[in-house]
Amino acid sequence: MYVAARGGEDAIQHAELFYQAMLGKLTPEAVKLIQQQLPFLLDKVMGEGSLYAPDLAALALAQTGGDLYEAVLLLRAYRSTQPRIAYAEPVSANEVLTVRRISAAFKDIPGGQVLGPTLDYSHRLLRLDILDGIAEDEVPVAPEAENPAPPTYPAVADWQRSQGLLPTIEPDPIEPVSIPDVTTDAVLFPAPRAHRLQALARADTGGVLALGYASMRGYGLIHPTVNELRLGYAEVELKHPVTGAAFSAGRVRVSQAEVITSGGENGKAGYQLGFAATMGWNEVKLIAASTLDMEMNSQEPHPAHSEEFVMYHTEPVEASGFCIHFKLPHYVTFASSMDSVRKVIATFYSKDEKPNQQPETATEVQP
Repeated sequence: MYVAARGGEDAIQHAELFYQAMLGKLTPEAVKLIQQQLPFLLDKVMGEGSLYAPDLAALALAQTGGDLYEAVLLLRAYRSTQPRIAYAEPVSANEVLTVRRISAAFKDIPGGQVLGPTLDYSHRLLRLDILDGIAEDEVPVAPEAENPAPPTYPAVADWQRSQGLLPTIEPDPIEPVSIPDVTTDAVLFPAPRAHRLQALARADTGGVLALGYASMRGYGLIHPTVNELRLGYAEVELKHPVTGAAFSAGRVRVSQAEVITSGGENGKAGYQLGFAATMGWNEVKLIAASTLDMEMNSQEPHPAHSEEFVMYHTEPVEASGFCIHFKLPHYVTFASSMDSVRKVIATFYSKDEKPNQQPETATEVQP
């Protein structure tokens, strides 16, 4: 039984004021600066918050002092108050305006490797000169290419299917309104494919990384190879409620990853894929998530990589909320526990002496 925190309202109000004073004044300029300077952190908040709203995500980060879990909680709480007015049409990877697309499985892929914005091939060095007051030069502008990169690229997996390395897929027409929604539906196991992918898309980055890394290091059955990693912008296409014509309501940053491993389905020769996608750009999460997706397809996955374990324990709001709730008063249940311990001591270990009865105050209870 948990007890509500009552009393001390004045102290609680001062604690909140202290917190706000520590963060400083919250201004539109500060929110805008976060949106400009921390795009990848912003993407994590939007992805785990299940709401693509850069300005609101920046506000949540500013309001919480950069506490990712608190920011995600604020964004999800706001999301729950908003009505759903339309369903966007499905987006194919071949239609995404791609700015980064790489494969570790092949040197040359259809359309070529596109490095895009990344520090993967750079030295990790702190720019100490900035702290010395030396201003950074203007952002360099690359010369205009003679052959500009195309905006879209074919999927590597489609080429593999044409070679007979992967099973062919005949996708059925999808009605967006009929897709299961993990935010509103009760989650049952085995979960629908849509629930699994949605749960991975909004899962905690650190939790997904920990479980995925455990699988990669040998505690699971999968050693993945990145078949394709893609960052880009997807059109949010809606159908006009009167004419039925499709139109774009804007673009959102999206990322997706596929990992591949040998061993076809049902023991057949070939390969199989793991897949994950999310709003925003979050490469490390997607590589780990696509590994877990494939791990969960195994007949006998490691217990820590089973579908139920992964989906329950990578949910950021529930996990952080349950952990943080231990800060709340538990003195009723703890007092009951102490009474039981004292009775055991008195009965079995201290027949000649009664247990020391001391006031149950924070200053007098010894560890």
